[in-house]
Amino acid sequence: MSEFWLISAPGDKENLQALERMNTVTSKSNLSYNTKFSIPDFKVGTLDSLVGLSDELGKLDTFAESLIKRMAQSVVEVMEDSKGKVPENLLANGGLKEKLKCLKIDLTSFVTHFEWDMAKYPAKQPLVCVVDTLAKQLAQIETDLKSRTAAYNTLKTNLENLEKKSMGNLFTRTLSDIVSKEDFVLDSEYLVTLLVIVPKPSYAQWQKTYESLSDMVVPRSTKLIAEDNEGGLFTVTLFRKVIDDFKTKAKENKFTVREFYYDEKEIKREREELSRLLSDKKQQYQTSCVALKKGSSTFPDHKVQVTPLGNPDRPAAGQTDRERESEGEGEGPLLRWLKVNFSEAFIAWIHIKALRVFVESVLRYGLPVNFQAVLLQPHKKSSTKRLREVLNSVFRHLDQVAAASVLDVGVCGHPGAAARQPRLLSLRLFPHRPQPARLGAAGPTRPSRPCGLRRRRSFPRPRNPTELRV
Repeated sequence: MSEFWLISAPGDKENLQALERMNTVTSKSNLSYNTKFSIPDFKVGTLDSLVGLSDELGKLDTFAESLIKRMAQSVVEVMEDSKGKVPENLLANGGLKEKLKCLKIDLTSFVTHFEWDMAKYPAKQPLVCVVDTLAKQLAQIETDLKSRTAAYNTLKTNLENLEKKSMGNLFTRTLSDIVSKEDFVLDSEYLVTLLVIVPKPSYAQWQKTYESLSDMVVPRSTKLIAEDNEGGLFTVTLFRKVIDDFKTKAKENKFTVREFYYDEKEIKREREELSRLLSDKKQQYQTSCVALKKGSSTFPDHKVQVTPLGNPDRPAAGQTDRERESEGEGEGPLLRWLKVNFSEAFIAWIHIKALRVFVESVLRYGLPVNFQAVLLQPHKKSSTKRLREVLNSVFRHLDQVAAASVLDVGVCGHPGAAARQPRLLSLRLFPHRPQPARLGAAGPTRPSRPCGLRRRRSFPRPRNPTELRV
């Protein structure tokens, strides 16, 4: 996990010297890698509007972070067979021209080389309008994410329901991929073929007794067509009028008659439906759909292996003969949408961070706008405590009361809630680990539009450095 701190300090001579001292100390002690974080000059507007924007940006920040995490999780779900390639599909290329997309700007590089996108978010516009643009953009992405992932989850659920039919043993699983037309006497007014499950230890007993279990059983009509670990599936042909009597006698001998009617059209429809769902699901990840070999089973492998017997041309139950498409043949529509919009959402998130630095800095250091933002990347987690102590020591002249205490990066609240205590806002580039949740799992409620700012508060003017968690 990459962690960044955004530090904002007043831009006067004394504090610029303090920043230089901070850079020197952190560099010599190998505590962090520091770079300037460029933020354009915005139209400040009224101080009252900045106070309201501070609240709205906090909500929008949380919403944006939740959104990109859900999108990253969606990429993991869609790329279920290629989870190792997830990081290379989560990039920040949104601001590049089409011919430069191949550069593949990773998230860390984008943050450390951040430049404000003047084309998307003009700095000459009022801050409220810039924030409104970002909020609308993220809201639209979330709406599209919900609809697309809902459709994908429905497809996945339907596929799972069909595949569940091929799970289990001979007592519970579907038989449509085991039997064939040749196993049955069809279109007969008098005769019918039944399927009977016989325990393995009772094979010999079945062969000796099945003809005498009832009257009107066709001699030598039984055939073992499939078996699993517990028993075998046998056919037997008899007259229709003795079906009930045969079932009763079979039950007395611990033979189980499976209720099954061979309907060639229904079996074909079921197989085509499963094949279509498999293809549609795979197409969301890759444009080359799953190719099924002619005559192969459409059912996946399962724990219980059922082996068809007596017909070498019939595919084994659970047999997976799918041809894997070669890598890189093209992205499916869902994966392509996720990649593009993850990039857009991440870029918007970093712009929100920049806006928070600007607004918080003006509220803390006052007008005219004069501050310097610096991006710190701690080299290792164990050095963060020492790094906080360095910041507290270097900037103790900004707050004599807080100088005696260690900087608390966990403090959150309104700009003036802790006027005597330096604070940080921070940002983390999270790892992309798969979770059991469905795509598009609900996240925080989308924040209200930032244009409706009506709250009034006193204007705090503390003199503290600002830390931004990225």
